[in-house]
Amino acid sequence: MVFKSFAKASRSPSPRLARLVYSASSFRILAHGDHVLCALSGVPIALDALRYWSAERQQAYASAVIAVEAMTGRRPAAAPEP
Repeated sequence: MVFKSFAKASRSPSPRLARLVYSASSFRILAHGDHVLCALSGVPIALDALRYWSAERQQAYASAVIAVEAMTGRRPAAAPEP
């Protein structure tokens, strides 16, 4: 279970969902917690690991691939092999 392993990684006795407001280059915490959920996958993302979000949609994403998928509606093309 992803959430259980996240709790161990965050060293928090009980993980708590944060509420954020996202801007173009930062976010503001409305309700304190240690993580947010990825808008597409539902995977918890520790606040100190949060790198991808949409200010327009007010959504967090677990990875760059998921962010591109959310914003374009399709998975990005794989990089060509060298």
